[in-house]
Amino acid sequence: MPAHRFPPARSLRALPTALAVLALVAALAACATAPYTGRSQFILVSAGQEARLGAEAAKEVLAKEKISTDKAKIERVRRIGGRIAAASQAEQAWEFHVVENDEIVNAFALPGGKVFVYTGLMRLARSDDELAAVVGHEVAHVTLRHGAERMSQSLALGLGEQLALTLYGGSSAGAQAFKVAYGIGANVGVLLPYSRTHEYEADRVGLVYMAKAGYEPGAALDFWGRMLAQSQASGGKRPPEFLSTHPATEKRMEAIRAMLPEARAHLPAKGRPAPAAPAGTL
Repeated sequence: MPAHRFPPARSLRALPTALAVLALVAALAACATAPYTGRSQFILVSAGQEARLGAEAAKEVLAKEKISTDKAKIERVRRIGGRIAAASQAEQAWEFHVVENDEIVNAFALPGGKVFVYTGLMRLARSDDELAAVVGHEVAHVTLRHGAERMSQSLALGLGEQLALTLYGGSSAGAQAFKVAYGIGANVGVLLPYSRTHEYEADRVGLVYMAKAGYEPGAALDFWGRMLAQSQASGGKRPPEFLSTHPATEKRMEAIRAMLPEARAHLPAKGRPAPAAPAGTL
């Protein structure tokens, strides 16, 4: 039976530094709390860094995608987005863009407040309330800093790999074992469930935002019901892009029903005007 191989002495000397780094990571992770939900967040990226990365990514999207010039579509998305952004009370450089592609049913947000809505999704959202449910969800991703959490997870995984290399002195066997454990274990056990947590959280906060902006939160059920019907009608083909990265629609609709009382409590009183879009919103 082969003797157990201990890490080289030089690696043991480096261990206190590596452990100090991980201790700092753990301390920083306890400093952030998600608004409304109170969930503890693991964030190592500053808001400024996050916004800069989002702005750079937005430039690439604007250069590669066909941005709509339809004034009616642009005005609709910016009007709804502006009201929801105002309701969020988050200081971001908000931009709302329409991507001209009727084949893609999708919407996404980048850190810093860059929101993109595809015309394929706009066709499916028959009312402003339904479109507000989608836009509110995307605005919530931004204000909840879900992008920063994903980046922080990647940074933490990188630190873990470096620690493994330190401990094993660059041993290919030790490093490979660590990569397998973190690659498979992290993706299945941490990253995927965490992504679902983000989605449900964005639903909850997005419903609150749309209600504050004067839109009926129950319209989210109409929209997701239509998404479910479209997916079922596809006959087993690839579902809409928006469904591929989100929780199972039936479960999502069940969760939204439970969230509606909280959201409706934020609807403006009759006669009270909806919040105006923040200055500088595009």
